[in-house]
Amino acid sequence: MKKVSKKAYASAGVDVDLGNTVKKGIQSVVRSTHGPEVLGKIGGFGGLFRPDFRGMKEPVLVSSVDGVGTKLKIAFATNRHDTIGQDLVNHCINDIAVVGARPLFFLDYLAAERLEPAVFGHILKGFAKACKAGGCALIGGETAQMPGMYKRGEYDVAGCIVGVVDRRKMLDGSSIRPGDLLVGLPSNGLHTNGYSLARKVLFEKLKLGPDAKLPGIAGTLGSELLKVHKNYQPLMAALPEGTLKAAAHITGGGLVDNLPRVLPDSCDAEIDTKAWKMPEIFRLIGEAGKIDPSEMYQVFNMGIGMVLIVPEKAAAATCKLTKGKVIGRMVKGSGLVRL
Repeated sequence: MKKVSKKAYASAGVDVDLGNTVKKGIQSVVRSTHGPEVLGKIGGFGGLFRPDFRGMKEPVLVSSVDGVGTKLKIAFATNRHDTIGQDLVNHCINDIAVVGARPLFFLDYLAAERLEPAVFGHILKGFAKACKAGGCALIGGETAQMPGMYKRGEYDVAGCIVGVVDRRKMLDGSSIRPGDLLVGLPSNGLHTNGYSLARKVLFEKLKLGPDAKLPGIAGTLGSELLKVHKNYQPLMAALPEGTLKAAAHITGGGLVDNLPRVLPDSCDAEIDTKAWKMPEIFRLIGEAGKIDPSEMYQVFNMGIGMVLIVPEKAAAATCKLTKGKVIGRMVKGSGLVRL
């Protein structure tokens, strides 16, 4: 029998047949996130979504795109890839939730030196799990094999989300007044930000490994750093209509840079940093790295993943429903944050 030679493209590092094999098993996973709005099948040139805007006077589409940064390095080091997809979806959902939007559909992009079937499967299941929990359809994506761009075993992911909000219910911060209170919703650790600094302190300076056990931290360091970024949209959507005046997703830039994005020019956010218990991982990074506290609050979320701005009279009920805490109040100012 004549020996079949390896295809030229595969010899160059891109195995098309492998890509097709990897993608064959995704139909059932992806379809678990679909409702009647999704048309067509997975694998087309574009995802099809027929929205139902009944009940909305003026529907406004809201979109966002993001990645998970160098948190991927932790996934590579631990060979654990089931949380990364959830991180990406939840981060994107939170970014549109701050204007009052609910998610409609999500698309992903995954690029690697070579597609590893097991790794791809874990990431995809993470996408699907978070989309299903968030009421969001996973309607398409792109996978790319890019030899020479990535190291063996490494990859990058990005995602795009589209949601909708009735214009009259959009959150824009225009109704914020001095005396309104800030309710902080607890984070689940670093979420998806600050990992370059965290890795430099924990792995380079302290010479710790992903399997390290540290006082005050349950499980290994690796599992702590891979905790899934929380999705706050369901909690926000459950609040009585008119409760929320504005919201800020606390990502890169921390409380210092994210809150001003939703504040009017006439008010400052005055935050009591002792109002909540800061997770131990942040104390460890700050002390070991000798990082100025003001920079810590600009790089990390410090235990607060979302800030809701509500009237004082609604604060107690909001805290009860969301398990949040009042962490500050609005005062006269110029749109800044005071820690």
